Amino acid sequence: MASRFQAVALVASPSYPNSIAWSDDNFIAVASAHLVTILNPAVPYGPRGLIRVPTCEPYPIGRVNREDLFTNCLLPAALSRDRRPCVRSISWSPIGMAPNYGCLLAVCTVEGRVKIYRPPFCDFSAEWVEVVDISDRLYDYLTKINFGELDNTPSEFSHGQPIIQGFAEEQPKSCAIDLPNSGTLKQYKRRKVNVTTYNIKDPETFQDQLSNPINRGSTTAGSDNENKIDRRGTTKVIGNCKLPLITAEKYASRCAMLSSLVIAWSPVLWLPSKICSAPENDSSNGFSILAVGGKSGKISVWRINVPQYYSIELSRAPTTVTFVGLLQAHNSWVTTISLALLGSESNPQVLLASGSSDGSVRIWIGKGEELLEPSGANNAPFSLLKEVVSVNVVPISVLSLAIPVQTMHKMLLAVGKGSGSFEVWTADISNSIFDKAGLYDAHDCVVTGLAWAFDGCCLYSCGQENYVRAWVMHGSALCEVSIPSNIPGLRSSNDIPNVFVSCLGVAASPGNIALAMVRNVDGDSLDPMYEGRLQKAVVELLWIGGQQKDILSSSSSDFASEAFLDFSANELNYWESDILWYLTKYENLDNPLVVWDIVAALLAFKQSAPKFTDHILVKWLSVTFLGSYTGLSIGEVLTCIPENFSKITSRQLHLLNIICRRVILSDVKAEEINCKVNVGGPAAAKAEHLTLWIELLFSSEKELRERLVGFSLATFINSLSDSTTKISRPGYWYPVGVEQMELWIALNHDCVRDQLKVLASEVRKHKRRLQSSEYGVEEQCIYCSESVTFDSPEVAHCQCSNSTDKTFQIHQMARCAVSMQVCPAIPLWFCKCCCRRASKLPPETLFTLPGYPLDFKSLTESSVKDIPTKPLCPFCGIPLQRSQPDFLLSPSPV
Repeated sequence: MASRFQAVALVASPSYPNSIAWSDDNFIAVASAHLVTILNPAVPYGPRGLIRVPTCEPYPIGRVNREDLFTNCLLPAALSRDRRPCVRSISWSPIGMAPNYGCLLAVCTVEGRVKIYRPPFCDFSAEWVEVVDISDRLYDYLTKINFGELDNTPSEFSHGQPIIQGFAEEQPKSCAIDLPNSGTLKQYKRRKVNVTTYNIKDPETFQDQLSNPINRGSTTAGSDNENKIDRRGTTKVIGNCKLPLITAEKYASRCAMLSSLVIAWSPVLWLPSKICSAPENDSSNGFSILAVGGKSGKISVWRINVPQYYSIELSRAPTTVTFVGLLQAHNSWVTTISLALLGSESNPQVLLASGSSDGSVRIWIGKGEELLEPSGANNAPFSLLKEVVSVNVVPISVLSLAIPVQTMHKMLLAVGKGSGSFEVWTADISNSIFDKAGLYDAHDCVVTGLAWAFDGCCLYSCGQENYVRAWVMHGSALCEVSIPSNIPGLRSSNDIPNVFVSCLGVAASPGNIALAMVRNVDGDSLDPMYEGRLQKAVVELLWIGGQQKDILSSSSSDFASEAFLDFSANELNYWESDILWYLTKYENLDNPLVVWDIVAALLAFKQSAPKFTDHILVKWLSVTFLGSYTGLSIGEVLTCIPENFSKITSRQLHLLNIICRRVILSDVKAEEINCKVNVGGPAAAKAEHLTLWIELLFSSEKELRERLVGFSLATFINSLSDSTTKISRPGYWYPVGVEQMELWIALNHDCVRDQLKVLASEVRKHKRRLQSSEYGVEEQCIYCSESVTFDSPEVAHCQCSNSTDKTFQIHQMARCAVSMQVCPAIPLWFCKCCCRRASKLPPETLFTLPGYPLDFKSLTESSVKDIPTKPLCPFCGIPLQRSQPDFLLSPSPV
């Protein structure tokens, strides 16, 4: 039995599959009843984000005659009464889609409404902020094309007759994927709702009641009784309203087109500049696809562009959303969607897998350049690759699509069904070869969650009957294995119950070291006065780093031949291979540097087995920085690494700095490390080789600072000969703080490379240009008017004299981590690893350097004007963010 290392309670119960999602920037979102709760897995008991789903008014799509109320297509809408809001589906966007470089969250409700939200990074609120209403945009488009109906004859209007205006959030009771909340009916019975009761046995009486709905209830003085309606039902009556008279079939069809069921994002597609035209509305040539499946069997395709620039001050930064087209994917409800990125950078493609309530599963492909142009109704730029599952009586509940990194044209697709079984399909997209790996009767009830992990080597499944299972790919088939039960470090003690009735979703962490799941609590086993009120569901976090699998099976550990701390030798081998594999994976620049799960696992082992942690780090350092693992001691490895820094990529240096600060020096404050004040102290005597780790960190950060300074000075020199260079283009970098950088080189003249000295001497030749305001000169204190001298790249001080008592007050200010200038009194970018602040963003080129450049000037002369910025820390490489108070939610990339 798997053991959780963290658990947190929720105040509402989830009701639908895939109710939990883990974002690229390390947030966990849970859809439960009318709420979406956003958690930080690093501090699950800390502050939370919140999205409240309101009840929405139906769209005015037309009216029908009274005699059409009891037709088969309108009867569910006429009988439906429950208008309580509830979240049906959630999906995170890739990182970098939000204005602050975070992730956007798309939410779909049972009313069929889809909205996109962003984090409240500048609003000082727990409530997430709505960005765009996708359903409103879809309604505007459908009304513009008359819902795609061929009959465009003038509509009839009726004056003074009541009309039926409905919203199709009803669903057939026989659909196996619609999981009723066990506590919903009880709550609904306890709640007194003023809902009008109709006599549906007698059609004439029913029509009379609809004609005079107000006479049966109390009214207030001065109210317009003829137009009053009860908006809590799915059917409402409006008098004296001019809407087109349509047939019952058209009304039901329009409702189905507007009723969304499921949403999913694609990874970001970056198109070459020659394919993607000039960006509009502050957007770039990168975009993500949002697919929205509905009851009509159609999937609406939306293109959301990556922002051209990022900000932590603009609360109303625009988000470019473009409607691409409608794809007729199935003939019944689209119940699940999954997307993946396929192909190379020059020819990116999107794979879209869709499942339906009619039991069919289809795989579609769309080319990146075709997604740039709107295609209209029933003509989305996706072509059918394969129908892997044909129409049958078992509906599809969940899909999970994965493209392994090692084989970019291989596809893995897991298909969860309402019967409790799931299928696994493999495919070679380049040759259009599809193979069924097997059908597995994994669960007794609906499959509610599927998640691939470890680059497609493992699959985790959960069902409504509360079972969670792990599967490993052996050749072309799956084999069930147990989820690791041993936990590194100490378990968190809490009073969270351990009695559950269902599991409604699983999600893997960005590093695939942890697994999150959400479970509904058995309310009958709790005290209804206390626990039963506040503990409706529980989010559990499990370690899966020691999962048994075939990946890297040849790299057996030479650390331990016998078990310790309840860990077997095989489990230690699995942990070692997982951590090493993912540290290597993060050397790929396409993967955002969000390594909280790996850092948390290393810290947990550091507490219980410090020698095992040292063994893993020594092996990683030897392979990454020395070329191979030769069995050197940790002291020898740490001593030899700085000699090879010039050949090391910037991403590898960033990983090294994160490990040093968050794992080795986790007990030392970041500010003390930055200022080199009391570094080590008493801890130096406790931790072996701690001094060598500190010196390694300082050498690594000095290497990165030299690259930043050299790149800035070379760009400044090259820009002097280019009169067309603009320094105020948003989203693009230009050198700032050149004089401060020249002073830093002078302070460190004996330990910097000769190339920087030559660049500094060339900068001094342009002293008059250097003293212009655009590049910064004499600095002043932000608290007083005294001048500030440059004596450190981290902090600045001034001495403000008091004329009355002749005393001095020293003001300390932070310097920008990018420009070394004194940070102004405005909201600043903040790094959660090194705790540095930045008022300017660094150039993207800094993070892609394969080593120390041999010639900075030749590197920058061809792209002086077109260097984009990147909201990443220049010393740690993790996403920057706006520093939030302790009572507000913020992401933890490390």
